[in-house]
This record gives sequence, structure tokens and C-alpha cells, in this order.
Amino acid sequence: MNAYEEYMQGIVQPMRQELVASGFTELLTEDDVTSAMEDHKGTALVVINSVCGCAAGLARPAIREALSLADHQPDHLFTVFAGQEKEATAHMRNYFSEVPPSSPSIAIIKNGELAYFIPREQIEGYEMEQVRDHLTGALNQVTTA
Repeated sequence: MNAYEEYMQGIVQPMRQELVASGFTELLTEDDVTSAMEDHKGTALVVINSVCGCAAGLARPAIREALSLADHQPDHLFTVFAGQEKEATAHMRNYFSEVPPSSPSIAIIKNGELAYFIPREQIEGYEMEQVRDHLTGALNQVTTA
């Protein structure tokens, strides 16, 4: 690992921990993504994490709060970190290739199919509470259907 990569790992560690502390499984390699996505049954909430301000001030807090407010929880919580684990992130995006890549973004996968997607454009520029309510509604709709 070069000095830049080492520096960035130290910078992003607290950003990773925000989701891991909320029960998310970090997928660091293509194999991790394949195993998680091929082996899970039910509903998975997938977060493409990012270092940007809208991830820190909007997406991650909204995700944590939405999970606490949703009537039903997804069966699995997965995250990949854009710009850090590039191969894992690219591989994860193959599971919802019908939407353009964006980070941060939030996908809800149900029985192997994309059921709902919130791109960066529906996170950045919104209030955290709006993003939280949007995700809470999507979780309630998908996890109970």
C-alpha cells in the first residue's frame, strides 16, 4: 500500500464505522460482494458509501434513522465504499446496472432484484429528514410487500 492509500484508509475509517456500528457488513472485495449477493435471501439494503459531505451529513445519518423508524427491517445490510474498494463497488453496481452509478446511493434488493434505488441526486441538496423519510417509506413498502 502506498502512502496515499494508507492516508485515505485512516481518513475514511470513521465513515466506515458509522454504518458498521449500525449493523452493516462491509464488502471489501469482489468475492465478498458475490458471496453476499448470491447467498442472501429476502431483502438487502445496500449502501454505496462515500467520503463526500452529502454522505456524511445526509446519507449515513438518514440511513441510521430510517432503520430505527422502519416498520420492518431488511434481512441484510451491506455496504461498499466508492473510491476505496473500487473493484467491490463496481461489482456491486452490476447487481443494479439499470441505474447510473452514483455515490452515495442506496439500493434495496428483494429476492435478487432491484426493488428501489435512491441516487445521489435524491440525497444531495435535501434535508436529512427528507432523505430519512424517503428511505423509511421505501423500506416499509419493499419489506412488507
